[in-house]
Amino acid sequence: MTQPILQVRDLTTRFRTDRGVVTAVDQVSFDVAPGETLAIVGESGSGKSVTALSILGLIPAPGGSIDSGEIVFEGQDLLRLGPRGMRAIRGNRIAMIFQEPMSSMNPALTIGKQIAEPIHLHRGLPWKTALGMAGELLGKVQIPEPQGRLSAYPHQFSGGMRQRAMIAMALACEPRLIIADEPTTALDVTVQAQILDLLKDLAERMGTALILITHDLGVVARYADRVAVMYGGRLVETASAEALYRQPAHPYTRGLMASVPRIDGDTREPLVPIEGQPPDLTALGPGCAFLPRCKQAIDQCRSARPPLLGVPDAATRQLSDQHFKACFLHELH
Repeated sequence: MTQPILQVRDLTTRFRTDRGVVTAVDQVSFDVAPGETLAIVGESGSGKSVTALSILGLIPAPGGSIDSGEIVFEGQDLLRLGPRGMRAIRGNRIAMIFQEPMSSMNPALTIGKQIAEPIHLHRGLPWKTALGMAGELLGKVQIPEPQGRLSAYPHQFSGGMRQRAMIAMALACEPRLIIADEPTTALDVTVQAQILDLLKDLAERMGTALILITHDLGVVARYADRVAVMYGGRLVETASAEALYRQPAHPYTRGLMASVPRIDGDTREPLVPIEGQPPDLTALGPGCAFLPRCKQAIDQCRSARPPLLGVPDAATRQLSDQHFKACFLHELH
């Protein structure tokens, strides 16, 4: 098998607040291989974005900290690097497309300067060459008259154009890993498809690994190779996209599937929402975080945290080594 570009092992990230300690990421483990797209899905507050920020070393101190685990990128544990080592990787070999482009871009610098700067710093190219490449990148993300837009400031771009400029910035140094946090939130459907096609093509053509953080299960079905489902800071199910849609195993995953419309089903059937609210991460009990909202809970769910175990195959009943769920219910549904 191809050696993963990124290996995350037992990652735990906590925040100290006035209300108590919030374990935003709780012993999370996953791999991403070259050319692979891993989608991380879940409700707001499930720990998706904090996982991404942990990889990049962007957890704000002193309140937040990575308390345990390993983040191995191309054989190097990022948690052992100092600030200078992370600066050499961040924006160069690992890039992130942030969810809020207006708060992620410097309002005092032109779009061209912000895209050209990582090219100039990390690749050592002359400033004029870097600016020319910045214009080409704006064209790739479907911004009209790209060379003329280099002198514009972020406030002169619409929300969708700022989002595309952020994507251009992420692509600037042809990174080995791209983390895209809701990368198409502000874009219309047509441009959304173009941008996601661009990211997917880059991943396949250049061997770039892509972590796609999203709420959109339609995007997951079309673009993801594998899926990691998070709830309450924990992984509750991981599988290939095909296996997850064919046989969702965790009650939370099935709830997510039932709460969105499907074009291949009976459109007259009402959507089934997941009742209740996401958990208070300062007051998690010893059992399953999904317990208060789960209609299939058993006594064991209250007293112990379910481990990630292989899901039985529907035909052979053998435990899978590619599809895992954190649930004590072993029967198939």
